[in-house]
Amino acid sequence: MAGVKVDGKREKDIARFRFRGLHPDLFLGTASDRYAGWIGQIYSEERFGNRIIRRSKRVGGKTFVEQVLPVESVEEYFTHFPVLELDFTFYLPLLDGKERPTRAFHLLNSYALHLREGDRLILKAPRDIFARRLLRQGRHVENEGYLNTEIFIKRFYEPALELLGSRLEGIVFEQEYQRKADRISPVEQAAELDRFFNAIPADNRYHVELRTEAFLCPPLFKILESHGAGQVLSHWTWLPSLARQFALSGERFLNSNLSIIRLMTPRGMRYEKAYAQAHPFNALVKGMQSPQMVEQAVDFIKRGVEKDVGVRVIINNRAGGSAPLIARQIATEFLATCGREG
Repeated sequence: MAGVKVDGKREKDIARFRFRGLHPDLFLGTASDRYAGWIGQIYSEERFGNRIIRRSKRVGGKTFVEQVLPVESVEEYFTHFPVLELDFTFYLPLLDGKERPTRAFHLLNSYALHLREGDRLILKAPRDIFARRLLRQGRHVENEGYLNTEIFIKRFYEPALELLGSRLEGIVFEQEYQRKADRISPVEQAAELDRFFNAIPADNRYHVELRTEAFLCPPLFKILESHGAGQVLSHWTWLPSLARQFALSGERFLNSNLSIIRLMTPRGMRYEKAYAQAHPFNALVKGMQSPQMVEQAVDFIKRGVEKDVGVRVIINNRAGGSAPLIARQIATEFLATCGREG
């Protein structure tokens, strides 16, 4: 495979969790950063061991103590990974209803101050824009801002470009799982997305994660492809395997420049259970990781780089216990496969 040289240095780099330079078209990264559980893997004890921030988090009726590092730790993160996905923009737009900077804006600006040449961020578009229904006070209600182009442009897209410019690698539109009783037809969904993407600025950094298997179908793929929006392959609770998702699109790269694969949770395992098993995110959890997840991810990477399509692999701790350790599995298998193929 062109662009890959398997040697002792690369193997040593992987052992030290250094994943930059694996292949020109392959960037490994994680979903969020700043986990104190990564000290000794990604972050140095001497710099951040005594700078841990502790906070409580309720998940599935249980309280966990999260231990996180200051934003400046992203400088060390990027000595290991070339790309990072930030998800706080999913929960809060960058500007509020009066177009004033929100906490998300200020936090993203803090990250931007620590980025160097070649560091790249992937942002999740706010759920207020792309979720048909939102959870409010324990029940799901219709989202009045669903596919609102003005909210997307003025309160997210424009300020994101202002803060990041070319360092913005991609924007992920994550659509929530929709039950059969609540969803519209795939044709209607495709028409809605067509109107939305026609009305927002053209950009080849858009990628859509459809979490409803019924929407992984030709009408939706046709619309995404026509707008140059990528299909996000997501290893997630209720979705079919990565290989199946890719097969449903005819094994096509809907965005011919860049493709994103997200490893979120084991298949069939809910968020709450995955979080509880993975916490505090410093080790792989025996028996947690879905069989063939790494193998299928590597196969997708190979298909992408063979077609000169950039592949960005975003890994969540909840996919098996520790995102850096899963990244090392993927990097090792990728290089081993390339070596076997000469």
